[in-house]
Amino acid sequence: METAPDDVAELAAQLRPALLRLGRMIRNQRVDFSLTLGQLSALYTIEKSGPLSPRQIASLERVQPPSMTKILASLEELDFIRREPHPTDGRQALIAVTPKGEEYLQIERTARDRWLNRRLAMLEPAERAILMSAAPLIDKLAEI
Repeated sequence: METAPDDVAELAAQLRPALLRLGRMIRNQRVDFSLTLGQLSALYTIEKSGPLSPRQIASLERVQPPSMTKILASLEELDFIRREPHPTDGRQALIAVTPKGEEYLQIERTARDRWLNRRLAMLEPAERAILMSAAPLIDKLAEI
């Protein structure tokens, strides 16, 4: 069954502000504000997809390479990332998360998960089931 354009527009109008509010609330559960959101996002990306070249990280984060160079330099200075030799191109380096960076991410993730767990526990089981089935679709929207 195909969705009518009006239905899509209505869904977008309802979903967008709800996702924005939820995202903002989750971001506000940070424990340590020593990293900017850009630095934190890059660190998560490297952890999830790394080791990666700086250009790959910039592409995944949808920022220009010079901006990513500054972010990576600050993360390296904090010992949250390290440069590793590229296995096939001696001119390039790959960026990987250090144990200190992994620990930082785990602390942040735990705080956000605790907050979200408390909120989800306030919902009815049937409501949680709906969200469980919708989670892969929301992730798919983020990847398109």
